[in-house]
Amino acid sequence: MPAVGFCGEWFIFTCDKKLVAIHTKQARESFVFDCSTAEKKPNNTKDVSNGDGGASEETGSDKVLAFAVSPSGKLVALTDDSKRLVLFHCEPSWQCISIRWVVRRCTSLMFNQAEDQLLATDKSGDVYSFSVGEPQREGELKMGHLSMLLAMSMSPDDKFIITADRDEKIRVSHLRSPYNIQSFCLGHQQFVSALLVPPGHPHWLLSGSGDGTMKLWDYESGRKLQSWDLKEHEETSSSEADKQKVTTKPTVCRISCSPDARHVAVQCERASTVHFFTVDQDGEEKLVPHRRLSLPHCPLDMTFDPEGQLWVLMDSGDAPLQIYTHRRDSWECDAESPKLIRVTEAFKPHWETLEASLRTDSRFEHLYKVNFDNVAAYLQKKQQRLEEQLKRGRTQKANSNKKARK
Repeated sequence: MPAVGFCGEWFIFTCDKKLVAIHTKQARESFVFDCSTAEKKPNNTKDVSNGDGGASEETGSDKVLAFAVSPSGKLVALTDDSKRLVLFHCEPSWQCISIRWVVRRCTSLMFNQAEDQLLATDKSGDVYSFSVGEPQREGELKMGHLSMLLAMSMSPDDKFIITADRDEKIRVSHLRSPYNIQSFCLGHQQFVSALLVPPGHPHWLLSGSGDGTMKLWDYESGRKLQSWDLKEHEETSSSEADKQKVTTKPTVCRISCSPDARHVAVQCERASTVHFFTVDQDGEEKLVPHRRLSLPHCPLDMTFDPEGQLWVLMDSGDAPLQIYTHRRDSWECDAESPKLIRVTEAFKPHWETLEASLRTDSRFEHLYKVNFDNVAAYLQKKQQRLEEQLKRGRTQKANSNKKARK
C-alpha cells in the first residue's frame, strides 16, 4: 500500500516499486529511487529458503513494503519484498548510502533516537538491528516473537522497544536486553496494526487494532488508561465488494501526532473519515475526542508536516493530495497552498503507478482470525450417532420379535 511521510521539508511517498521525495518549499529536482533497477542480491549472500513459506528472494516483485525517517530528518530507510534494506542520506542532497539484505520480508522499520541503529521487524516475528554508522554491516538479531510483527515503536530515551503482533499482544522490552520484558499491554481483541508514542508524552502509548478500537496505555506498567471504539457504519465504504468482506469493524491503519503534540489523527482502512483527538490539559492529562473530518475520498495514508498541517493522500486522480490546517477549532482544507500545488504537480506523473498498485485486496484482511464452532459440529455428530443407535436398537428388537413368533 502507498505511504507518505516527511523528511524535513521533503515530502516522501512510496508507491509500488518507487520511493519519491519532493521538496515542498524550493524548486529542487525530485528524488526517485526505483527498487526494480537497484542492486540485485549477490549469489553468495545467505538466504533462508523457507523464510517466506518456501519463497526465495528471486520471487520478489521489488515492491516497497515500508520506509522510515530518522528523528533528525536526515536519514531515510526503505525495505522491499525482494528483501533489500536501503539507507539514504537526504541532506544536503539525496544519496544512497548502502543496500543490505534482510533474512525475511520486513513489516516495519524504525530509527532509534540516537540514530545509530535501524530496527526492522519481519513476518516471522523477529527484530533485527542494523548499524547506521557501519552501513555495510549485517543485521543483528535482537529478539523474537511467536507471531508476525505488525508495528513497532520506541520510548524517546531509547530504553524500551515496543512491538505489536498478530495475536493482539503489545510487548514492552528493554532495548539493550530484549529478553528482559518490562510489561505487556493486553486488551485488544484482534491484531494490533498501529503504535505511536506521541511527542511530549514519553510515557504514553497509542495503539490501534483490527477490532476497530484505539487505546491509550501507560506502557511501562502495561496499564490501560483510555479506549475508544471508532466504528462508524455510516462513514465506511458501502460498495458491494466491501459488503462481502468478512470483517465489519474498521481497522486502524495509521495514528499520527502533530509536532506540538496537541493533535492526534487516526485513520481507519476504507473509511472516508479521519478522527481527531486533543490533549486535555485541565486537571488529569488525557485524550479527548475532538471531531471527525469527512473526506471526499477514502484516504490512503496521512502525515503531519513540520508545521503541523495534515497531508492526506486520497484515492482520487483529480486531487490526490490535500492539506488540512487547524483554524478556529476546526480543520480546514487549504487547497490554494503553494506547497500543495508544487507537490501535486510533481506527484501527478506517478499517479498511474499508484493507481495500479491500489487494485489489491485489503492488506489486513488475511490477518483476522477465523473462529471455528467445533462445539456445534460435535453436537450435531453426537445427535446423528444417537439416532443411528436408536434405529439399530429398534431394528434388532423387531428381528427378535419375528424369531420368537416363528
